[in-house]
Amino acid sequence: METLISILLMLLGLYFAVGVVFALYVVFLGATRVDPLMKETKKVVRLLIFPGIVATWPFLIGKLLKHGR
Repeated sequence: METLISILLMLLGLYFAVGVVFALYVVFLGATRVDPLMKETKKVVRLLIFPGIVATWPFLIGKLLKHGR
């Protein structure tokens, strides 16, 4: 049982690590591809959306790739 919990915690950590890397990319570079109005936003707005991007990165990666073409 401890092994299963350890594996689940490692997977959760990996999920959030990938989410943080993806969120950093989106906040600083990719957000303007999806929404051109993000160029005019303040840094505080980008900090506010950061946790949401970390949590939902699997749903947002497809949207970012679709707009990247």
